[in-house]
Amino acid sequence: MLTTIPGYTMTPEVNSLYQQACSAEYRGDYTSAIQKLTEALKLSGNDVMLYTKLAGIYSDMGEYEKALDAYAKVLELKPSDGYIYLSIGSIYENQGKYNQALEAYKKVLEMCPEYLYNYLNIANVQYQLRDYKSAIENYNKFLATYSQHSEARENLAASYVNSGNYTAAVNEYESLYSKNPTGFKDFANYGLSLYQVKDFQKASEFLEKAIESDPDNISARVSLAMSYQELGKDDQALSQYDVIFRQQPGLNFLRLDYGNLLAGMGQDEAAIENYKIFIANYPQDSRAYQNIGIVYKRLNKLDDAITNYEKAIALQKDKKDVELEEDLAECYHLKKDYPNALKYYDEVLLVKKDDYNIRYNKALVLHAMKNYSDSIAIYESLLKEKEDSDVKNNLIAALVAQGDEYLTAHNYSLATTAFESAIENGTKDSYAYYGLAKSYRECGLNDKASEYYEKAISMAPEKTQYSEEFAEFISSTNRSAETKIASENNSGEIKEVVLSMESENSLEAEQEKNNKELIKIGDDNYKSKNYDVSIKNYQEALKINPSDEVTLLKIGNIYKLKNDNKNAINFYKKAIVVNPNYADGWFNLGLAYANDKNNGKAKECFHRVITLNPNYAYAYYALGIAYEQDGNKKEAINNYKIFLVQNKDAALVKTIQEKIKNLEK
Repeated sequence: MLTTIPGYTMTPEVNSLYQQACSAEYRGDYTSAIQKLTEALKLSGNDVMLYTKLAGIYSDMGEYEKALDAYAKVLELKPSDGYIYLSIGSIYENQGKYNQALEAYKKVLEMCPEYLYNYLNIANVQYQLRDYKSAIENYNKFLATYSQHSEARENLAASYVNSGNYTAAVNEYESLYSKNPTGFKDFANYGLSLYQVKDFQKASEFLEKAIESDPDNISARVSLAMSYQELGKDDQALSQYDVIFRQQPGLNFLRLDYGNLLAGMGQDEAAIENYKIFIANYPQDSRAYQNIGIVYKRLNKLDDAITNYEKAIALQKDKKDVELEEDLAECYHLKKDYPNALKYYDEVLLVKKDDYNIRYNKALVLHAMKNYSDSIAIYESLLKEKEDSDVKNNLIAALVAQGDEYLTAHNYSLATTAFESAIENGTKDSYAYYGLAKSYRECGLNDKASEYYEKAISMAPEKTQYSEEFAEFISSTNRSAETKIASENNSGEIKEVVLSMESENSLEAEQEKNNKELIKIGDDNYKSKNYDVSIKNYQEALKINPSDEVTLLKIGNIYKLKNDNKNAINFYKKAIVVNPNYADGWFNLGLAYANDKNNGKAKECFHRVITLNPNYAYAYYALGIAYEQDGNKKEAINNYKIFLVQNKDAALVKTIQEKIKNLEK
């Protein structure tokens, strides 16, 4: 019986050869099958069925070009057969020619719109082309009909991850995992997605599974360490870093982050050690010098802090970092190198001219340098803005010291004004009354002099100098009116002023202690998940040290935990405002923008990270992904290649190399 297909009938001889070819194909004898089909085509050269069979066998053999030639003949003979494009698209897909495959599948869609399975083919090719937005659209069209297709759902979830839609990715992975927990494999991407949606507890659980199945997955370990940090599990985060450095000891670009974690845990010496390793490998990265300077300052190793701060400033060149200059000024201040402290406070005030704390610190420095007039002017200006007992006490101390200086210089009129002002401001310093008595005496105002001698003696009866001088004064005033003895005793006692200066240093130490205590309380509340209370603690600490970018970053991270991306971005921005060279702040801000699907701003942040630290490997990786999402293959490849130079994770290297290979096709 003759084999028939719609539209034509084979001759018996051709049919026999066709059947023999089919039998040979079934046996896997492709050579014989091709031979029989070739013989048949000599007898029936325009037989669509023969060419179709021939193309299929060539395709099975991997002889794709011959298969495509045969399919081209089929289309020439039967151009209305849209399904042939399915086979053509499949061949192109197997060859990695994804653009040609996409065009073929689109022809199927155009000619055979009822073939809904084709949406999967289109989506798979678009996924390979990194056109995740289009792939997501077509996976969803396919799944609208074939909702139980697990492979499509896996690819859809991966597309959501690569497009930055982590919420959708979590939903897909959750569904896949719940339906087939034993067969689920993509723990790393599920964990990463959970981390991005701030479900850190669950993220850590799946990242642990990812590492359990692949202990060498360094990327998963890094994400797990970050999840532990977000959960306040600092010890577990440290354990992950230990494994990372055991497996990849050359990943020195992580030493800065590791050092920051150690510093945040109060392990200052270990933090310094890791900062030094980072500096040895990246000596031009100003952040490392700045961060190690912060730790040295906390340890009161002021010379080391100053050396590193100045190195950081030198590396920044024309990029003025106001907060760094402020820290440097404070170090000089604590070291009592007042000229240098004043120099840097003035630099900061060029930018932050209304900053209350900087102006106060400048006044303290001027006070210590015995520039009383300028310090008094600043104290008075600050008190007009708000009542502050510390400022007022320092104002009084400066007035008393200025009065004593004028008294020593025999400028009794100005001395009188200074002492009177100190008394009007409520001084408890007996020397102000004693000094004013001496000034009045020199001005011939004996009644007032007598009054203030008596007040000074009543305030400090143990100071025999006051009573002795008062007795001498009384004796002198009892002599004849014609004889006026002027006392030239200029030995003004300045012990109380000195004590006021010591009080100033005590005040600064107390402020620093309060700042540390508030941050520690905030950290404890953070670990206890009392997030709102923790935010308040950190904000109180910022009132003392508003330029603490680490504390600002902590608040941003808490808002991430609270799924408040808007406030998280706000505090990340504040962190980079106070420290424009805070590369970690820029990187976290970039990730937050990516989470907000703001790819443009995310790329700007990652570029800034690389400007600050050309060796920041993951910034190149993030840029590669961002450029892929934009369809910019050239820039994506370039950034992936730079990442490969920096990264030593063999598993990740293989993945990136495959990405580059696909993009270069």
